[in-house]
Amino acid sequence: MAQKMNDEEWRAFVSYGTRTGKLSTVRADGSPHVAPIWFLLDGDEVVFNTGKETVKGRNLARDGRVALCVDDDRPPFDYVVLQGRARISEDLDDLRHWAARIGARYMGEERAEEFGARNGVPGELLVRVTVDKVLAQKAVAD
Repeated sequence: MAQKMNDEEWRAFVSYGTRTGKLSTVRADGSPHVAPIWFLLDGDEVVFNTGKETVKGRNLARDGRVALCVDDDRPPFDYVVLQGRARISEDLDDLRHWAARIGARYMGEERAEEFGARNGVPGELLVRVTVDKVLAQKAVAD
């Protein structure tokens, strides 16, 4: 039987290893758009970057509502869904800093600066999502 994760458990779960998130944004016609992202948890915020002209970048500029799903697809199956509202920034110093930290998580410390330089450039957005709602379940198949 599924069990609810507590605050400490869901934070550890979404921060573990190189789990990607599946980000849902709202298209102009109201339909959902889902895309995988690399991200970090920073206190009560999810932080990631994306291109300003990507579908998710344009969606976020128009409507900041998002949901992020992070899951473990191995039995007994765990998942976390975070909902909130995004704020976007184009501050290059901040963007480069966070792009490097995100790069370190997914590609290793030795490549952090490479990813900071690659993704901390004009045309990219730094996105911070304040988490308003959490749905976190562990051992769904037990």
